[in-house]
Parts: sequence; C-alpha cells; structure tokens
Amino acid sequence: MARIVVVGGGVAGLGAAMLLAGDGHQVTVLERDAAEPPADPAGAWDAWERPGLNQFRLPHAFLSGFCRVVDAELPEVARAAEAAGALRQNYITDILPASATGGWQPGDERFGWLTGRRAFMEAVLAASAEMAHGVRIRRGVSVAGLVSDGAAAPGVPLVTGVRTRDGEVIAADLVADATGRRSALPGWLAEIGATAPAEEAEDSGFVYYGRHFRSADGSVPAMFGPGVMDWGTISSLTLPADNGTWAVGLVTASRDPALRSLREPARWEAVVRSLPLAAHWLDGQPIEDGVRVMARLEDRYRGFMPGGSPVAAGVVAVADSWACSNPTHGRGASIGMLHAVVLRDLLRADGHDDPAAFARNFHAATAATVEPWYRATLAEDRHRLAEIEAGIGGAGYDPPDPAFQRYRELEAAARQDPGCLRGYLDIRLVLRTPDEVFADPVLRERSAALGASWRDAPRLGPDRAALLALAAG
Repeated sequence: MARIVVVGGGVAGLGAAMLLAGDGHQVTVLERDAAEPPADPAGAWDAWERPGLNQFRLPHAFLSGFCRVVDAELPEVARAAEAAGALRQNYITDILPASATGGWQPGDERFGWLTGRRAFMEAVLAASAEMAHGVRIRRGVSVAGLVSDGAAAPGVPLVTGVRTRDGEVIAADLVADATGRRSALPGWLAEIGATAPAEEAEDSGFVYYGRHFRSADGSVPAMFGPGVMDWGTISSLTLPADNGTWAVGLVTASRDPALRSLREPARWEAVVRSLPLAAHWLDGQPIEDGVRVMARLEDRYRGFMPGGSPVAAGVVAVADSWACSNPTHGRGASIGMLHAVVLRDLLRADGHDDPAAFARNFHAATAATVEPWYRATLAEDRHRLAEIEAGIGGAGYDPPDPAFQRYRELEAAARQDPGCLRGYLDIRLVLRTPDEVFADPVLRERSAALGASWRDAPRLGPDRAALLALAAG
C-alpha cells in the first residue's frame, strides 16, 4: 500500500482521502487553514472560517453526480449528512409532476441528490474523514513545494514528498494536489526542474451575487424549474440546502456595468422579485446581512503530458487543481468526486510501482472520464456569455454550432417528453455527458423533432429595459 499526501482539505481532497484510505493506503491530508470544523455541521455556517476559500459561503450545489459517488463509495458520509440535516430529494418523485416524468422508471434513482450549504457539507466530510481508518488530517500546515529524488524517466522528475513552510519534509509515494483554483502546483513543478504543464486559461466573464435564506418551519421553497434559469441577460440560481436553508443567486456578465448595483440588497431583491419562477425563493429570513459577490474567476485547464511525456511522476492534480470552470452549473463537487474515483481506481488497478507509467495512465484516464465534462461546461459558458453580450446590444443569439442547437432542442423537448426530460436531467445533474446523451439516436431524433421550435418559446421575466430600471432603482 502507498503513503499518500493529499494537499488541500476541501470537498475533493477529503473525498479522495477517504476513497484512497478505503483501499488500505495511508493518507495524510494537509490543509493550510488552521480552524477545525465545528462538531455540529449545522453550525459550520456561523462558526467555521475558511479564509483559503473565497467561495466558502457562496451558493453551492451538490448534484446527483456527487450523490451517486457518496452513496456508492462513502455511505458513512451520506448517513452523517442526512443525520445532520442535509436535504435528500429525487427529481422524479419529489420535484417534478408525474405528468412531466411519466411516473417512476427503472434507473430513476440516479436523479437523487443529497445537498447542503458548502460549509455544512465540508464539515460532514471532515468529520467522516477524521474517523476514517488510514486518514490523518493536519490543519494549519501550508505546503511550500515538492521534494524530488532523481528521475522516474529521462526528463521526468520523481516527486517523493512535500516540504512545508515550516521546513518539514513529509515523504510520500504519491502527492495529490487538491488545493483548487488557486493551486500553486505549476510553481512547485518549476522549482524541481519539471517541464511546465500545458495551460489554457481565460476569464470566465461572469459575476455572482448571492444570498442565503432560512425558513421558520424547516421547509424549502418549491422548485418550479431547474436550479439554473436564464432570463435574457441574467441567470438565476435557486438552490435548496440543509436544515431549511437555501441559496439564491444572480449571475451577470462582468462586462455589464449597468448591473453592478446588484451588490445592493434592495436592487438585488427587486430583480429577483421580477423573475416569476424564482421570486418565491425570497420568502424566508436572510441569514447574512448583505449580498455576497464573486468575480474574476478563470476557466482553466492544465495538461500534465505536454509532448506526450509527463511533466513529473509521483504527483497528480485532482479536481479544480487540474481544471476549473464557471461554477454556475454547480458541477464542481460532482466532477471533483468523479476525479477522485478515477485516481482510486487507477491505483487499485495499476499500483504505484512504476510512477512514470502511473502518471501517463492517470492523464489518459482523466482525459477519457473527466475532461469531457470540463469541455462541455466550457462550451456552454462561452455560448451563454455570447448570448448575454448579444442581449445587451439588443440582438438575438442563434449560432450555427450543432452542439448548441442540439442542447437547446433537448431543453425544449424536455418539457414535452419524459425520455427527453431524463436525457436533459442526466446532463444537468452530472450523470451523463452531452456526447453520451446524444449518442442515443432515438433520443436525438425525438429531441430534434419536439424541440425544433425552441426559438418560439415565450420570454418570461423582465426585458432588458425593465431589468435596467429595476437595477437602477
């Protein structure tokens, strides 16, 4: 069995640690934020500070892709989350009417989700990891760089551990970087003489304005549409969470200065109230004073096999440390857990005796299993941003991209056909990629026929002029 150091004690890092320890590996998690999570996860919102995560108290979703991994691989986490007040629902039985779904069908269990606020879910994961045999969590430990000893192959440094900012060297057979969007891994690799990863990066172009609410009776608002809904030049997020709480967010383009007033609670509320399928989500008690804002997020991908050779062996990047995108779709936690499973399964199949081969195989497994989700999300983001910018200028948006056209057809067909609805949910809930869904010729044909009139769908919510008036007060 391997000695593994996981750098980063967030959702993906803790999930990876438990999955790896479940196979008998000895896992040390190093987390730079020193504060311990509270014993009661429901109190994490008020009592736990995570300065290393600027999105810690922003709206989050833990979708079916995340739930499927937790239920199958980490049932103790699922039990602890439910006991602490996580919300478990199934889209087919608990959210959508039977007239839309056609009733329960075999396989519909995949549309369940287990969700809560980010602070709550991370506290549950942390408590479960603390109790997991083979996992040791060290908080307040900041990693300064990698330790290398020789080469795993010509030009491929072999990583044998990490060096902390206090000068401690922690030996490892494998280092997994799960430090997220702000990962310093490229700099660490440069310090040991490794080739730079191939990096693609661009500003996502979106700004998020979010608030959380609580009900008096422990209920959450009814969902009259998907968690993410587009309304012309803005999008709304309505996300149920734990213990009778939920999040509401507005998403705008960063190049839309007329909507920067949404950071003001009165202007933000006026806009949300104007959205007919989201307005009732304001009928609760705010649990924070103002509107939280998040901006300047990158879509970024790092390839660790430039030129066909790994940049280093003995170290891998997991989840957002490998690739991160606009969080509107709420896919990050699901993709991160999927990536952790890929890492566990590859170690289970190949072992770690040949670090260079492991690095190559992990790159290939990532490209086959996880990268399609990043590419699909990136394409959706680019289209949505272009659509918003066209709307700001008063124009429509109807590009000739076949993938865009197929998705819009499916979105419209989902409101008319149970089979198309399930394909649409598979994509939205991180269960099957768009390519996997549209590989079904029957679904593709039915979606094209039923969704051909998607351009004629009635526009709900305020038009651009009304939106600007609401934002201006």
